[in-house]
Amino acid sequence: MSSGKGEYLVEDLERNQSLSSKDEIESQPNVKAANFTTKISVIDRFAAKLKAETKGIEPVTDSEKDDTSIWSAASIWFSANMVIAAFALGCLGPGVFHLNFWESAITIVFFSILGLLPVAFFSVFGVELGLRQMVLSRFLLGNVTARIFALINVIACIGWGVVNTVASAQLLHMVNSTGARCPPWAGCLIISTSTILVTFFGYRVIHAYEQFSWIPNFAVFLVIIARLTISGNFTVGKWEGGDTTAGNVLTFGGIVFGFASGWTTYAADYTVYMPRDTNKIKIFLTIAAGLMFPLCFTIIVGAAAATGTWTSQRWAENYKYEGVGGLVHGILVEDSLHGFGEFCCVLLAMSTVANLIPNMYSIALCTQAMWEPLAKVPRVFWTCSGNLITLGIAIPAYYKFNEFMSNFMDAISYYLGIYIGIALSEHFIYRKNFKSYNSNDWDKWDKLPIGVAGCWALFVGAIGVALGMAQKYWVGEIAAYIGDYGGDVGFELGFGFAVVAYNLVRPFEIKYLGR
Repeated sequence: MSSGKGEYLVEDLERNQSLSSKDEIESQPNVKAANFTTKISVIDRFAAKLKAETKGIEPVTDSEKDDTSIWSAASIWFSANMVIAAFALGCLGPGVFHLNFWESAITIVFFSILGLLPVAFFSVFGVELGLRQMVLSRFLLGNVTARIFALINVIACIGWGVVNTVASAQLLHMVNSTGARCPPWAGCLIISTSTILVTFFGYRVIHAYEQFSWIPNFAVFLVIIARLTISGNFTVGKWEGGDTTAGNVLTFGGIVFGFASGWTTYAADYTVYMPRDTNKIKIFLTIAAGLMFPLCFTIIVGAAAATGTWTSQRWAENYKYEGVGGLVHGILVEDSLHGFGEFCCVLLAMSTVANLIPNMYSIALCTQAMWEPLAKVPRVFWTCSGNLITLGIAIPAYYKFNEFMSNFMDAISYYLGIYIGIALSEHFIYRKNFKSYNSNDWDKWDKLPIGVAGCWALFVGAIGVALGMAQKYWVGEIAAYIGDYGGDVGFELGFGFAVVAYNLVRPFEIKYLGR
């Protein structure tokens, strides 16, 4: 079994093996002659033959940074968010929280912007430092805290995978509704298998796939908009005021924030191969734009579609009994586009692969970042394992999708609020610039901050979440004051509590521990 430091991209292995002398080898950053005596594991040898990425969580060196396309960095998020899962999220506004179209749209835009900013910001770190997000987090949160978040992130990746897989399986199940239908388990299997085929090959194939996968999805959403207009079922709905509406806006907004900011803990993973001298402002703005348009466009289209359930009994029944897949089928197929509509449904169902790919690629990196022995297991093994676990959970979750999606998205926003609060505090208050990071210390326990302040902030942030969350299983003391059902302010309080707690303890950690 090879060590994490012995794993290289196939291209790098071939190039390094061709170096003519030991001195020439040792002149390359982070490359030692001993690396070339390290045997690659059976899985990595198989992956290497298929030209797949075999590099794990070790830093990407300057010689390996050959991805010069800024559009490539943005397009992965463009495609990952223009999918059926984002559409399903929008449906929750009118369908679950009883917000009218404009109330939903305003909430979507505001909380999407709030969520995408940290994703764009931490993407810049990958370019500058060549570190994966969960390894980078060792500098931002502390070594111990980062490993806790890596575990949480593995769970989150699986949750994201379940949400996306079920949304597509619902749609595949509706295709050919008058004949033989695709069973839910088979729909989940199709999506998981397709995801494995792309994520297996790693960074470059993922970016190549994501550059173009948004095009058919965008076309289908335009067809949905046209059919909504022609059907006459779209309605703005009544404006409602009061505490209950405010609570629903906050809860729905937390879900949108969880979706938009959900990529924060993977952000640097998809820019590590970009040259260090790439314009950082361009990267930030391009990635922000690559997130903003598909998030707002797709989620708002979902909200618009869900208002049709207020005017069409048939659409309401489809949504109630068949979920978002039934709603899309009602819009595109029934008394509508028929065969072409069925084709559009299949295209849209398969769009989920674009969203699953970042989750299933990063789940391997998060697993490796948790504990050193896990880093010795090849990335492709963890990627495939993550897909299989997701498949096993997605099939039973299929039958409780809306409830699962709402609860999961809120939970995601909670831990992300804490993560963002700690990470931003460390960078802007204590490190201030990239020169204070030494990438070579990424795996040195005696050089990295331990995480005393980070763990304390995580604990205190969790208390803030408990006070602010509004779920069926728990309504916090503060959340209970907002409307009849509570207003979820869990991620806001988690962020605030974590920032205060971290900055109270971090100066003492630096003073007495020196790091």
